[in-house]
Amino acid sequence: MTWEITWALVLGFGLSAVVQAVVPRSTVERLLGDDRPRTLVLAAGFGAASSSCSYAAVALARSLFRKGASFTAAMAFEIASTNLVIELGVILALLMGWQFTLAEFVGGPIMIVLIAVGFRLLLRERLLREAREQADRGLAGSMEGHAAMDMSVQRPGEFARRLFSRDGYTAVAHVFVMEWAAIIRDLVIGLIVAGAIAAWVPDRFWRFFFVAGHPLAAKLWGPLIGPVLAIVSFVCSVGNVPLAVVLWKGGLSFGGVVTFIFADLIIALILNIYRKYYGARPCSCSARSTPRWPWPATSSS
Repeated sequence: MTWEITWALVLGFGLSAVVQAVVPRSTVERLLGDDRPRTLVLAAGFGAASSSCSYAAVALARSLFRKGASFTAAMAFEIASTNLVIELGVILALLMGWQFTLAEFVGGPIMIVLIAVGFRLLLRERLLREAREQADRGLAGSMEGHAAMDMSVQRPGEFARRLFSRDGYTAVAHVFVMEWAAIIRDLVIGLIVAGAIAAWVPDRFWRFFFVAGHPLAAKLWGPLIGPVLAIVSFVCSVGNVPLAVVLWKGGLSFGGVVTFIFADLIIALILNIYRKYYGARPCSCSARSTPRWPWPATSSS
């Protein structure tokens, strides 16, 4: 399993490093200033070419928000950074099958659309102002150094010329190493936890816990318990894939495993970081908020 994960990460981080080396952070910030559909597509694209570390994605999203990106676009970037990256799709295909990769790349855009609609309906201007004020306080969460660094090539010129210049090679190497530094902790913890659970927890416990003997009940129970397991596991990013493999083999339903993987951005530690970054009220998105229609052409933040 370790080798299969490693070469997929090398491939994904290599492609990500190339994009990040030639696309300045300022360009991303400039293009994400509103919450129109086109902007959200760009945010998802930039996120998919960015880090696969959940902590780094959360820190990068706040950095973009503080520098002018709309809150919705920043969240779309964050979701794509962990759920639409190439290396995660490759790892899922190798360890669990192409069906999980398909679910990941179909579910990611659906999540972004639901988040955009939910913010449109529930997030008021006052809450957005409070979130920006809290974000501008700059409270420490995790991976702030990752979010602050922009190691892209600053010289002008065409894509190929910038990439194959001496600065381009240096930038790609630096970003590649930074990506590994961001995820190595979660990856190691995820492999250790998954190995320990596989070795010490008997399969009959999982079959009982996931109601594996009752197919209909298992399909209903899986999507409910999957996010709960993710929240309490304290493992996110690609580090939760080894644990997802163990749960899948233990009898957790397909829907349950997919929700477990998608819940990497709401584990307990990251929820606390959200509170520090944006405050408790904006993160809760009060249901008493008033809808704002129609979709504006400018930023709602």
